[in-house]
Amino acid sequence: MTTNAVGIYEKALPQDLTWKEKFELVHELGFNFLEFSIDESDERLARLDWNVEERQAFRNTLWETHSRINTMMLSGHRRYPLGSKDPAVRQKALEMMTKAIDLAEDLGIRNIQLAGYDVFYEEKSMNSRELFVENLQKCVAMAAKKMVMLSIETMDDSFINSIGKIAQYKTQIKSPWLQAYPDLGNLSAWPENDVPKEFEDYIADVAAIHLKDTKAVTATSKGQFKNVPFGDGCVDFEGLLRLLVRLNYSGSYTIEMWTGDNGDADPLSEVRAAKQYFDELFAKVGIEQEVVNK
Repeated sequence: MTTNAVGIYEKALPQDLTWKEKFELVHELGFNFLEFSIDESDERLARLDWNVEERQAFRNTLWETHSRINTMMLSGHRRYPLGSKDPAVRQKALEMMTKAIDLAEDLGIRNIQLAGYDVFYEEKSMNSRELFVENLQKCVAMAAKKMVMLSIETMDDSFINSIGKIAQYKTQIKSPWLQAYPDLGNLSAWPENDVPKEFEDYIADVAAIHLKDTKAVTATSKGQFKNVPFGDGCVDFEGLLRLLVRLNYSGSYTIEMWTGDNGDADPLSEVRAAKQYFDELFAKVGIEQEVVNK
């Protein structure tokens, strides 16, 4: 038996709610925390420039609703990648990270999930990999000064699609402030991954876990990495969760969905169904959810 916090991704919720309404809804839906999004949209990137009053208002709302945000999903580096061939883009990427770390410190967010792309829209090369590592090293140094964790997510991209690849970068950047944020769906979709062995070998590097289903990459398919209903994809959730209990994983789980951001007709019904799906699996394998604040 393990006890774990369970969160919901911000994009799963209706997008027309106030922060107070979102936080209250998180509790109502039975989650311990919300995962905060800084994606590549202008709207969410603008959060990095919140002023003192905006940060204080947000923090006060967190406290008033007895809420917390464990993790920030910083996917904005898709647009401004650390490994870009353009020096101006790389500088923008570093500025984003500086702002994200400062925002995390101000809002009490302990863990920034870093997308594991060298580049996303540009052509990959050995040079883009080297630029990524050079700038990742700078990012980790910045985060360490503020005691904020950076956790690389295993991706829908072959550049970093396994925990073992994250571990390789950890041999180049030796810091306790750089860890792994594996996504069970992204790990399972790549046929070259022995997912149980990945966790057995690298569980000490795992700071948080995403719960998402996917459809596998094959010789004739690029796979599907988003919007796969839980139970319809290739992830053996029961087996992997049972493994994580055996390995005594006590970090958080976040259900990753885009139902609110997609404009689905009834996103809350989909979130409730996902929560019930995992509640039943947790009971089956021996995971007890942390008590939800009200």
